[in-house]
Amino acid sequence: MITSRTPGHPSPLLSVENLNAWYDRSHVVQNIGFTVGRGEIVTLMGRNGAGKTTTLRTLMGLLMRRSGTVVFDGQALHDQPAHVRYHRGLAYVPEDRRIVPGLTVRENLLLGIIASADRGEADSRIDAIADTFPRLKERLSQEATSMSGGEQQMLAIARALMAKPQMILLDEPSEGIMPVLVDEMFELFLSMKAAGTSILLVEQNVERSLTISDRAYIMDQGQMVHEGSAADLLAQPEIQNRYCSV
Repeated sequence: MITSRTPGHPSPLLSVENLNAWYDRSHVVQNIGFTVGRGEIVTLMGRNGAGKTTTLRTLMGLLMRRSGTVVFDGQALHDQPAHVRYHRGLAYVPEDRRIVPGLTVRENLLLGIIASADRGEADSRIDAIADTFPRLKERLSQEATSMSGGEQQMLAIARALMAKPQMILLDEPSEGIMPVLVDEMFELFLSMKAAGTSILLVEQNVERSLTISDRAYIMDQGQMVHEGSAADLLAQPEIQNRYCSV
């Protein structure tokens, strides 16, 4: 494995060691390890099929790992179901967003805390979310799937924030979204970081994601092949081209 360690990054909120995960007979994630510190944005890079989405799904408990450990906020999560991980502060925004058709924006937001002990704070949380997402504030009563793709992506992120997670796993948030909304989205990620939310980001826009990230890891064929500061990787286009170009 090619490694370039970054000294002095924050203590891990998420720590993964020797993680292995399979789809049917395919050994997709192969003995990987990485960390995400408290208040960090960390980008997970690599070509399509490298194992990035499988890694996120395994971290969230949507795909059970075969071996290895996942420790989050000092607690082992690797044998816990997804809803337990969610209530412990780990949220996931999948690539397909999972906006529920037939429900309004407000109703989709409520799904973020529908099974939470904090649901009594629903109105105040929606007010706070609406202030953070002005586009959604104007559309709380609108049927959610009638919005643009970028607005639906904002809704998916907002819904995840309803539970006040410590960390969000984001899978390709800018895919298929107009540039002006991508700009808003990346500014939002920096605001989330400033508020103390850690982010593990899988993103096709490598340069943009490295610009806002603290550190980055590169996957290739299911393995971690490089890690380093985002600034260092941003300055090494040859590594980006080797492992991340389509």
